[in-house]
Amino acid sequence: MNDARKILIHPTYFPNVAHFTAISQHDTVLEKHDNYQKQTYRTRCHIYSPNGLQRLSVPIKHTGKPGHQKTKEVVIEDNFDWKKQHWKSLQTAYRTSPFFEFYEDDFAPFFEKKHRYLIDLNMESMALLSENMQLDMEVIFSENYEPEPDKYEDLRLLVNAKDRLMTPFEPYTQVFDEKYGFLSNLSSLDLLFNEGPNAASYLENQPLSFQ
Repeated sequence: MNDARKILIHPTYFPNVAHFTAISQHDTVLEKHDNYQKQTYRTRCHIYSPNGLQRLSVPIKHTGKPGHQKTKEVVIEDNFDWKKQHWKSLQTAYRTSPFFEFYEDDFAPFFEKKHRYLIDLNMESMALLSENMQLDMEVIFSENYEPEPDKYEDLRLLVNAKDRLMTPFEPYTQVFDEKYGFLSNLSSLDLLFNEGPNAASYLENQPLSFQ
């Protein structure tokens, strides 16, 4: 961990490589008091499927009430078994990767467990990745919402799926890269299932830059 300023970052669903690059290199504070926004990595991640890039999306319940809703209050939709669909997609995408079989039993229970709140789902997905990557991620939450925090380096922009990330991540071997080439900044699940114990050292040596 870097002893310089802590970073401020959003909990997301099976965070991408940029998220975990930042977390692996810095002491981290997790944003807990933001307003929920659509079309972000709060409710999605990307994996490498046999057909190329695939999005896995978490359905949420819409309140229908005017005004902003806090992310920590967002409730997950449970009227269909979307987790079963996500797990099947991961099995299809990574069953032939070098390390999926090694980690499979650690991740399978997550997709059978019920979660009520989005923030709890995201926190558990991050904890699973951290544990299996052997990253020491201390969980510290923000105390209030600060539009322009002066105590932390603000990396909350990483939650925005549409922001352009300029980091030239070093390619690693992916299951379908001979067909579609290297796909950068996917969910860190992709990195773990393909690189296994080398995932942590990969993250620790990647730069981050933005436009």
